[in-house]
Amino acid sequence: MCSSSSDSQTILKIVFLQLINFFLNQVSALGLDPSGARLVTGGYDYDVKFWDFAGMDASFKAFRSLQPCECHQIKSLQYSNTGDMILVVSGSSQAKVIDRDGFEVMECIKGDQYIVDMANTKGHTAMLHTGSWHPKIKGEFVTCSNDATVRTWEVENPKKQKSVFKPRTMQGKKVVPTTCTYSRDGNLIAAACQNGSIQIWDRNLTVHPKFHYKQAHDPGTDTSCVTFSYDGTVLASRGGDDTLKLWDIRQFNKPLFSASGLPTMFPMTDCCFSPDDKLIVTGTSVQRGCGSGKLVFFERRTFQRVYEIDITDASVVRCLWHPKLNQIMVGTGNGLAKVYYDPNKSQRGAKLCVVKTQRKAKQAETLTQDYIITPHALPMFREPRQRSTRKQLEKDRLDPLKSHKPEPPVAGPGRGGRVGTHGGTLSSYIVKNIALDKTDDSNPREAILRHAKAAEDNPYWVSPAYSKTQPKTMFAQVESDDEETKNEPEWKKRKI
Repeated sequence: MCSSSSDSQTILKIVFLQLINFFLNQVSALGLDPSGARLVTGGYDYDVKFWDFAGMDASFKAFRSLQPCECHQIKSLQYSNTGDMILVVSGSSQAKVIDRDGFEVMECIKGDQYIVDMANTKGHTAMLHTGSWHPKIKGEFVTCSNDATVRTWEVENPKKQKSVFKPRTMQGKKVVPTTCTYSRDGNLIAAACQNGSIQIWDRNLTVHPKFHYKQAHDPGTDTSCVTFSYDGTVLASRGGDDTLKLWDIRQFNKPLFSASGLPTMFPMTDCCFSPDDKLIVTGTSVQRGCGSGKLVFFERRTFQRVYEIDITDASVVRCLWHPKLNQIMVGTGNGLAKVYYDPNKSQRGAKLCVVKTQRKAKQAETLTQDYIITPHALPMFREPRQRSTRKQLEKDRLDPLKSHKPEPPVAGPGRGGRVGTHGGTLSSYIVKNIALDKTDDSNPREAILRHAKAAEDNPYWVSPAYSKTQPKTMFAQVESDDEETKNEPEWKKRKI
């Protein structure tokens, strides 16, 4: 479709450059630094790849690939406003911040999922959806999650969020936000929810939203993107109901324009404004083998479809229009990243590497003389012949480890954790020789009879008790059992 406007004429001259990405699935995240020197991509195969336009040649190979979130799919990647940090949002509940080289800077804390009020937790408790940096304040970003909260964070304080926004329905029930972003001046935070509403808060007031439109898109669909224009007065939303809508936040009671017939099958399909704020671009999705996805351009003033670009046998998942490079980055559903640009109006970026020829690998041949060493020819590698059992046992007996020989007693002072035997010094020798034998060999009968006369002269314990009933002591008669023991068997006799 063609148009007479000057904006559409510049689009007609767009050519594209394809970056070969080796993703197993779709490219689900794109990010460009503010200067446009580096591109970062992420996919459902958990990989994050770094691309340097100035260092690439026509082979278009990434200079670094890593998995910052282990086995969680990458959902969003965004450079900070200074370009020194990257916000990584994955399928986990903890967002991460890495530097330009891929090293981790901070990781958000995970909240307590057993607390009912999500405002009392220190972090998200469910899967994340997306995140965005503050355009003015360094180190501040916002994230939204399946726990029905939108939270702001600071890089210097990863142990607790800065503030919590809780989207609510008109009946006061909580609802899950699917995407969130800052306004261009950073004073507003916008979020689209699963019930089809769009809610906008003042960044400093977390209780009630400043703007709330409850039927922005069809309920039950996931709105994949909300973005502000560069002048900060218009909001564009890409709905899961196959529509693209334009809103004026100064009169947030109905959409300015609405375009339908834009199918989407991915929860992160983007929409973005052109650098001059005159065009809006979004992508469409198709079933595999059922056609090609499209990159569709709309004029902001009239919302007419001015141009379309077919993406061969693939769906458009992500799109990004960089303001300085004036180039469009596209992530597709078949794992490719493409760059669309105008050779006359775009600057640097992909134009730096497309003119470089692919480096040829230098082939070098060398002749070396290798030595063939038979391992069994050396004595140390020879296997010992089987000896007789007796000789082997005699050899094992000489080995103290195999024979389990006990250690001999330590002579002299102790060493190696063992206490030395006594007698090593003069004092221990004297104590050993003059030590007294404390065994008691005294006769107990004689020891008792020593007190018999004193007990008879001065009775105190036993005799007064029997003085009346038994004044004279009577003892049992001693019976001789010699005759009885003679007739007993030998094994019953008492052994003395």
